[in-house]
Amino acid sequence: MVTAILFGLAASSALVIGAIIGALWDPPREVTGVLLAFASGALISALAFELFEDAYELGGAVRSGLALLAGAAVFVAADTWLDRRLTGKAGPEQREVTATAAAIDASGAQRTVGFALLAAVTLDGVPENLALGVSLVEHASLALLVAIFFSNLPESLVGAVAMRAGGQHMRSVVGTWFACALLLAAAVVVGRVLAEPMSDEVLAVALGFAGGAVLASLADTLMPEAFERGRPFNAFATAAGFFLSFILAG
Repeated sequence: MVTAILFGLAASSALVIGAIIGALWDPPREVTGVLLAFASGALISALAFELFEDAYELGGAVRSGLALLAGAAVFVAADTWLDRRLTGKAGPEQREVTATAAAIDASGAQRTVGFALLAAVTLDGVPENLALGVSLVEHASLALLVAIFFSNLPESLVGAVAMRAGGQHMRSVVGTWFACALLLAAAVVVGRVLAEPMSDEVLAVALGFAGGAVLASLADTLMPEAFERGRPFNAFATAAGFFLSFILAG
């Protein structure tokens, strides 16, 4: 349990660090894009060589594969609902258009973008952190921890910049992201507690489901944003993240 708490705090600390940086500095788009690309590569490696590999070994191809697809489907459904609530339409293109328009609009719209990013980070972060907690039943996954850390950092940074541009006080910005960090840290502990009494077959479903949700969030959010913000260095950053996570997984 102590390990789950420490891992949860370590992974979620990136949200607070990113918020503090974003409250004090407006970074170039390329910087956040490269960080998102690095996180994408790290998550791909961690999922392939730790999370889903464990699910496959514990439950076999059919059980783990169906759980993977179910996790992706649940994330897509939740993400589509969030997009419709925030923009009136579903899909990343509409989300990007809304964010761009809001950046041109007054400070109130900028603040809306910041809270939209906060909601998106929470939606992405819950399955990621639950997966981290579930993975601790088998072994402490440093690769997944590093991947989650580097995915949280740029997203909270950009969100904090938008909130600050919307007129929100620096202390309020950091406090909001701190509360999000506590929630996601708790998700790691919850994942660990729920996975403890599971049989191998049920644990395989849990790992596969969490992996599918994380993979869907990667394809829907992290990699498109990395492509838009981080060119031409996003490809190299993705490869670097993959390699580091691969070494840690080994």
